[in-house]
Amino acid sequence: MDNETVVEELNTLLRGTYMGIRSLEHYIQKVDDEELKQTFQTMQQEVKQNAQKLSARIQNLGGVPADSEGVSGSMHSFMHKVILPNDEGKIIDDAIKGMDNYGVQYSEELVKGDLDLESKQLVEEVIDTNRKYVDLLRKM
Repeated sequence: MDNETVVEELNTLLRGTYMGIRSLEHYIQKVDDEELKQTFQTMQQEVKQNAQKLSARIQNLGGVPADSEGVSGSMHSFMHKVILPNDEGKIIDDAIKGMDNYGVQYSEELVKGDLDLESKQLVEEVIDTNRKYVDLLRKM
């Protein structure tokens, strides 16, 4: 496999990571419960760290990392903000759905077989972070 393919796959994951950061920002703005807000802030900080790691890996492979969620991601983000419910239980459900569907399942499908060992390990770390937060949110 060539670096160009790996960079393309990692950039797709990076754009999705930026979407996650933006979604978490929407949740932080919407919730009043301080504990829940703090949980979302902690999650957002770790997701941002993952974005930095992905960017560094892309650069190390000679690629240029994405710097946003892209056009379709921006549209999705806008719609997400508009339709986000006010109920904190529904916000938690929305966060679980987003992190599980996109942060875990879609990410796993995205990177099957197209990565070198170092990139694969990094992607697993990113996906494991998302799994951890899905479990945490389910307990709330």
